[in-house]
Amino acid sequence: MRILIVGPSWVGDMVMAQTLFECLKQRHPECLIDVLAPEWSRPILERMPEVRQALSFPLGHGVLDIATRRKVGKSLAGQYDQAILLPNSLKSALVPWFAGIPKRTGWRGEMRFGLLNDIRKLDPGRYPLMIERFMALAHEPGAALATPYPRPSLRIDPASREAALAKFGLSLDRPVLALCPGAEFGEAKRWPSDHYAKVAELKIRAGWQVWLFGSKNDYAVGEDIRSRLIPGLREEARNLSGETSLAEAIDLLSCAGAVVSNDSGLMHVAAALNRPLVAVYGSTSPQFTPPLAEQVEIVRLGLECSPCFDRTCRFGHYNCLRELKPRPVVEALDRLVADPIEVTE
Repeated sequence: MRILIVGPSWVGDMVMAQTLFECLKQRHPECLIDVLAPEWSRPILERMPEVRQALSFPLGHGVLDIATRRKVGKSLAGQYDQAILLPNSLKSALVPWFAGIPKRTGWRGEMRFGLLNDIRKLDPGRYPLMIERFMALAHEPGAALATPYPRPSLRIDPASREAALAKFGLSLDRPVLALCPGAEFGEAKRWPSDHYAKVAELKIRAGWQVWLFGSKNDYAVGEDIRSRLIPGLREEARNLSGETSLAEAIDLLSCAGAVVSNDSGLMHVAAALNRPLVAVYGSTSPQFTPPLAEQVEIVRLGLECSPCFDRTCRFGHYNCLRELKPRPVVEALDRLVADPIEVTE
């Protein structure tokens, strides 16, 4: 059985999509799974043993370009028995339709009648988690999902990891605290820099080193965090934001003794690497897209106005994150790792 997955457009969603791939392998052990997705996702998909190959989709998020979608679809004609669509957009249904894939499965979304011939109606009460909505597409409509649910698990090549360490001149002579202070979603997901800096300071004083991860858009945030550390401590924090490729970031995150992250794509990567993880939530909710790993502590205030799922705070105060002080995050770290540190504020 040959299955084409039309993948999502965000890092975290792509990591969580592995739960679908695992379900498909459980049901059809000999099936071949290819994933059509943006080129940036290749390092994630290449670290998933269930995926045969990642197929690079040439269009950016939100671009219609019917001619290109037709061309891609025609190039895939006759190669697949089923397509499973994870996005709910009309655009995402065009390639499988142009390819003439016999069975085209997905949730009812933007006017996709006719484009899909195995169309499902989502009951959010039955499938509150995103991974449940992904996994349900591996089964017949209405089928119960077996528990425990599979968890994403990214495979790391030791040689690739050693190459990344060497490239950036990094050493594992001290335990690594990885900080992921960015969030593409917006300010309402970003725990303040001064709070991150306090956690970094305490761990460095306890004998750790700190590596900061993110995209080039997060470089300034990483530098802001480093600038809040006094000389002598600042040198123990390395800002890798924007310096690494996604593949290198994944390999280096696998070295972390612990991770503190906003609700972001890198949070899901850290969980899929089974790193001890403290996830900080503000405007969003762990009830929909929680990190899926054993060693996880979720920290949030749960104010009356949250979760709002807004990119910017409608009240302008961002108290769901600003009022979340370093202490509960450090205490969560202490429960995950074996060297508790004293918090003075």
